[in-house]
Parts: sequence; structure tokens; C-alpha cells
Amino acid sequence: MAMKQGISPDASHPECAASINGTLRGAQLAGETICILCQFHKQACTFVNKPPKKVRRTSASQKEARNDIPGIVTQIPASPAAAQDDGRPSLLEQTLGLHKKGHGTLVGPTSLYEPRLLPTTGNLKQNPAVGLSTLRHVSTHEAFLLTPDSGTRNHDREVEDLDAIEAAVSPHGKALIHLYFRIVHPSFPILHKHVFLEKYDRTHREFSPPLLAAVYLLALNWWSYSAELSLLPKPNAARLEEIANKSMADIVTRPKLSTIQAGLLLLQRPDGDSWALTSKLVGVGQDIGLHMDCTRWRIPPWERGLRKRLGWALYMQDKWGSLVHGRPSHITSDDWGVPVLDEGDFPERAADENDEEGSTEVEKGRVLFCEMIDLTRILADVLSTLYTQRAEQKMRAGIEQGAGWVLDQAKPLQLRLKRWFADLPACLSLQDVTMRKLSSTGYLHLAYFATEFTLHRRILEALGMEGNSEIIHVCRVAARDRLVKTLDFVKSLRPEHLQSFWYSASKYNFAIVGTFICLLASGTPPSFGNDDDNAEFYKTKLEDYKWTLRLSSKNADILDRALALMATSVGVLCTRAFDGQNPRERNPARTGTNDGFGADPSLETSTIRQPQQHGFSPFDAATFDLQDHDMGWFQGGTLFDPTAAVVDTLQIL
Repeated sequence: MAMKQGISPDASHPECAASINGTLRGAQLAGETICILCQFHKQACTFVNKPPKKVRRTSASQKEARNDIPGIVTQIPASPAAAQDDGRPSLLEQTLGLHKKGHGTLVGPTSLYEPRLLPTTGNLKQNPAVGLSTLRHVSTHEAFLLTPDSGTRNHDREVEDLDAIEAAVSPHGKALIHLYFRIVHPSFPILHKHVFLEKYDRTHREFSPPLLAAVYLLALNWWSYSAELSLLPKPNAARLEEIANKSMADIVTRPKLSTIQAGLLLLQRPDGDSWALTSKLVGVGQDIGLHMDCTRWRIPPWERGLRKRLGWALYMQDKWGSLVHGRPSHITSDDWGVPVLDEGDFPERAADENDEEGSTEVEKGRVLFCEMIDLTRILADVLSTLYTQRAEQKMRAGIEQGAGWVLDQAKPLQLRLKRWFADLPACLSLQDVTMRKLSSTGYLHLAYFATEFTLHRRILEALGMEGNSEIIHVCRVAARDRLVKTLDFVKSLRPEHLQSFWYSASKYNFAIVGTFICLLASGTPPSFGNDDDNAEFYKTKLEDYKWTLRLSSKNADILDRALALMATSVGVLCTRAFDGQNPRERNPARTGTNDGFGADPSLETSTIRQPQQHGFSPFDAATFDLQDHDMGWFQGGTLFDPTAAVVDTLQIL
């Protein structure tokens, strides 16, 4: 397959006029008529004939301020750390979430400190004392208590921990940080690059210990991608993990933005997934107000963008962790006020892109991060609609309608998934791979298929209560189509995808394919054995899939871990999935067993008819052809009509 030319910082691609005047910053792909950023923002794209000479931005020339709030400094150095070198106080002291000597916790509406009665000096730059703490108003309605770090758990040992971390990687610390920002950061931009680098240039002792360790640990995964490091022995990762885990338990007692950054990065390690840590991070994030809209807060403009990016990264970790571990999500829509990200929330631009072989594209990474957020919002609604305890009760209470209730709930979710995929910018297609660049778009596409599986797992479960053979056939064909598309996707992954950064849920998303195959195999209706919907077909697909993972795992450790997960999960499921017994016959809901479903024993007499030929083409996950008439389906509050449901289910699935 020929490579499609992507963005190259050195290439003489014309630059979008919106980029020239500062509205957007984007470059045009070879063979395309619209740049990446204009694709993303879905706006007209106008090019000038001669692209301006690319000038790498320096610290002195960077401006990252907005002028929408009076009384705020509108121009700051490239990072808060920069002001310290010339004798001025560090601008980190002006931040809310990265103060060097203290930490701020939100004054909630039901706390002992009634917000309306809190003291104010009339000057928002002055912080009145509240006991040993001080009160900082960031807006008319929001305030934080600022408390000194001294006296918190093991605070006096931070320098010792930081020295031990640096000693563990010495003298390769700077090279590892360079690796991290080349490969991980573009697709997972939860740090402020210029802040981090300028702090590190001064001293490693200004960091939170687990954050510095986490950056080193992730960078070690791409050790061979550094010409400077590849022939040298790797540092002791076990020692870094030991210090990171110990110090992580310490810093939650003094919550800051760096606490969330450290935790999220530790969760991205190959074996770092932890629901307990995710749960703790959500609590810490609420302590420091990451669930709130900080757009109008009186804090440095660059911190507002960082807070928004971190907030959405935490949101994603909670939702995907909920899926991976089968646990209730901690973040609810009623208590989530973070606005969607825009380009101004990302400090890096195309000029910051690294030209080295094996790096990741900055522009594409930003679009990828935003699209992953949008997909996660759909996943969140799938989980809250179909996988809560209340949803379980409603599904069981609606057994008389068969799969009707689940299909009714699935319709708007399926439509949103179709639109999301159809609207993906062209730069995020799997075929868009730039020569000698890594691409993390694979984890986005894999996450999409995992969301589809999550939706269809509930539908397949509901088919055990369905007596209409045509509905059963249509739903199973749609689920099988998703499976086939996913298997084709995995086979199409290239080394540029496999060697790149993969989001923490990805090994689960690879492994869940095996579970989905077993689920389809276990529900094969005996009378449908004349087509591909039979246990032998799925057994072959499972073996083919495992073989594909084994071959590709030479290029990606994540596939080895997915195989290890499948070895235990599929090993248990296979016995029941391929034993030739139809679980519809075993389902107590259909045999009248009193299990809480309240099923009528007469349902067992339902005859499964040979499916009629409808002349339809199952929904193609690669094309997402959505017509206006697809919207006609189950109407809330109307009587469930099995005949109409067959036609409508054909349209939506």
C-alpha cells in the first residue's frame, strides 16, 4: 500500500489563510484541498500561493494570553518558569493549580464555608486569611482555600525522591524527556511543554516526583527511537516505578494539576491500569475544580487551557476505566461543566513539531485528542443508558417486548456513532501515514469499534428475550458485520501505528474482540446454520484473530498483553461458546424460571422461522451511509410493533 503524504513541517505545502492571520494554524495535505484544522473546524479553507517561511517559535516571541477578562496580565513568557531567571518572582506563584509552595482546594456550595458569606477585600488580587489558609476568589462565585504544602505527608522528602529519580536515569534524563515530547505528548497533550522544559533546564527539583518519574517511564518504551540512547543499556524502570508509586500516595494530600498529570501518565504505562488510582484521581480533580468551567476564572490564560485539557483527559480515563473494569462511572453529566476544547487551548503549533524520524505529528495529535473526547462522550451515554443498575431493571421489566426496549434505547446512540465516524477528518484515516512518522490514529479507530461492541453486546443479550426470528437475524447480522470490519481493521495496522503511543484502554479494546466473538458464537440459532452465523465460523475467526495478534505483536508489546488477557478470558468463555448448545434454550427468562424476569412460560413455544430474504445490505462500518429516512424507528411511548421493528431495525443497523 502506498503511503499517503501527511503533514511535513519542511514541505512547501501552502498555508491556510486562516493560519496566516492567526485564526487557525494548519497545513495542507498533498492531494487535499483543505488543511487539517479547517477539516476539523468544518470551515472554508483559503490558501495563498507562497507559504511563508517557517520560523520556529522562541520563548521571547510566544504570546498565550486572551484579552477577555480585565485585570489579567495579557502577555506572559513562554512558561511561568521563564520569569524566574532574571530575578523576578516565578509566575507559577500566580497560578491556582501549580503553586510552588501551596495547594488550592475548591470551596464547594455545601461546605462549611458558605460561599456568599466568605470575606473579600474588594481586591481580587489580595487573599484574606482563613485560619492557616488564605482565600482566593477566582470569580464572583468560585473560591479556593490555599494551604501551604509544608506539613503534608512526606513533603520534606520530595527533594530526596526527585534526586533518586534523576539518579536512576542519569545521565539520560534530558534525552528521555526529548523522547517523551516527540512521541507521547502530541497525541496525549496533558502537559504544558514549554513550562516543563524550561523548569527542567533550571533544575529537576521543581517537579512533582511521580510526574517526573512517569515521563521517564513512558519515554523508556521508545528507547530505541533515540540515536543517542539506542545502543546504551536502559535505566532501571523498576526503581522508577517504586518511587513513583510511593510518592503518588504522598502528593494526593496536597492536590495540584501536577497530581492529575502524574496519575494519568502512570495509568498509560503498559501494566499501569488501575481502577483504584482512576477513582482517586477523579476525587483529586474535583478537589481542584477540574470538573468546572474555568473560562472566566482569574488565572493565567495558559492555565485555563491546561485545566480544560486535563479535565477532559480525566473524563476519558473515568469513562474508559468504567468500561474496562465494569464499574460505575464516577463522573456524571449533571456535575460536568468543562466546555469543549478549541484550538486556543493547545499551546503547541505546527512550528513546534519535531522533524526527527519516528516522531508524532503535532497538528494531527491535537485533532486526534479532540475526536477521542467526542467518542468518549458517546461511550459515556452508552454506559449510562444501557449498563446501569436502573437499565438492568428496565430491560428485565420489559421482557414482554423482547428486545424492543434495548433497541429503542440503542437507536440514537447508533446514529451518533455513525455520524461521528462519518465526520472524522481525513487526516485521521488509517491510510494517512507520513513517511518516517509514527501515527496514533490506531487507538482512536480501535476505541470506536470497542464502543460499537459495547452497544451490540447489550443488543445480543436482549435477543435472548426476543421471539421474532427476523429481528434476531437482523441484529446478529449487524453485530457480525461489526466484527468482520474490526478484524479487517486489525489486519490493516501498519508498523507506524503499532509502534506509536496507544491509549491505556487499548489492550482491553483488543482483547474484547475475543469476548465478542465468543458471545456471537454462543448465541447462534441452530436453524441459521446455512450461512456464516454458526459456531464453526466464529471459531475460525477467533483463531485467525489470535494469529494476527501474534504476528503483529513483534511490532507492539500491547498486542502481547492483549493476547495474555484473551488467554484467560476467552479460555473460560470458549467452553460455553463452542459447545454447540444454544444459550437461548438455556435462558431461564425463556423457560419461565422465576429469576426476576417474570417471563411467561408460553414464550418457550415461539417458533424460530427461517429468516426471510430482505434484500438489504448490513450497515457498513467503513462507509456510514446515513439517510434521512433512517430516523424513522421506534417512537417513545408507542406500542412496540414487531413487524415495523424489523424494517426499522434494518435501516438503523
